[in-house]
Amino acid sequence: MTHHTVAIVQYPPVVLDLKASIARAVDHVLEAADAGARLVVFPETWLTCYPAWAFGMAGWDDAEARHWHARLLAESPVIGRRADSEDELADLRAVAANRQVTIVIGLNERSGSGGTLYNSILTIGPDGSTLNLHRKLVPTHSERIIWGAGDAAGLRAVDTPVGMVGGLVCWEHWMPLARQALHATGEEIHIAAWPETSDIHQVAARSYAFEGRCFVLSAGLFLAVEDLPETLREPFRIGVGPEAPTSGLLFDGGSSIIGPDGNYVVEPVRGRQGIVLGDIDLSAIDRAHHDLDVVGHSARNDVFELKVDARRREGVVVQRD
Repeated sequence: MTHHTVAIVQYPPVVLDLKASIARAVDHVLEAADAGARLVVFPETWLTCYPAWAFGMAGWDDAEARHWHARLLAESPVIGRRADSEDELADLRAVAANRQVTIVIGLNERSGSGGTLYNSILTIGPDGSTLNLHRKLVPTHSERIIWGAGDAAGLRAVDTPVGMVGGLVCWEHWMPLARQALHATGEEIHIAAWPETSDIHQVAARSYAFEGRCFVLSAGLFLAVEDLPETLREPFRIGVGPEAPTSGLLFDGGSSIIGPDGNYVVEPVRGRQGIVLGDIDLSAIDRAHHDLDVVGHSARNDVFELKVDARRREGVVVQRD
């Protein structure tokens, strides 16, 4: 089967409230599944918010920055390091299994052994299991105050009932070697996760689709000032930028679906929340490979070679007899 209905969630999370955001995510997955979607995608760090305040709180020993960082840590899930009974994403896994859908969700991931956060994309299969966990390789600019550097363990596409699914976070789309490494894994559906979908971000998403000869689900956040805790509104707004509004939308969505020819299947949806639905036909990928295959006849493997260290970096490895 090559025809599939896919969905992007363009609703706000419950900012800095993991439990409430998971409940909201379950509702959104159900809405998308009821509309026929077999793949449901959430934007960058949907759990439990994009920490825009970092761009305005870069001073040393900033008490307010420490406060919000601690709140973010407390409301960020640990993936794969706790017993099933302590799995904070159990309800999301259950709805994936109950409705037989694949879920790709951006989240602030807390390391299981300390206080480091990663900007991650989690792929949950239709049986509720973790299929993949990609950590953003290089946080952008002041984001490095919030997130640690990821590794290449999740830099791959994974097999799902709707096709081979992979993803990158925001400015990773301007890392040529990361793109090539992902193309080489047979990616058919690419998740481009963003906080906001500016014109240049749309250019990157469309270029990725054309280059990789794949479908791209470009997922943008939908978030209003009123969605933020009142005491966070001003520092968050400052972090977004000097022209950010004092009320109304900070991020207007802009989610879209792009075909392997670089053209829109679903044009950017701006200014309204909801489920962005689209129908894709994977057979278009083989037709597009007629004149471009960046890991095949266009690659010149006799000239270029890329080596990827895909080990998960744990820092401390304990060996016992």
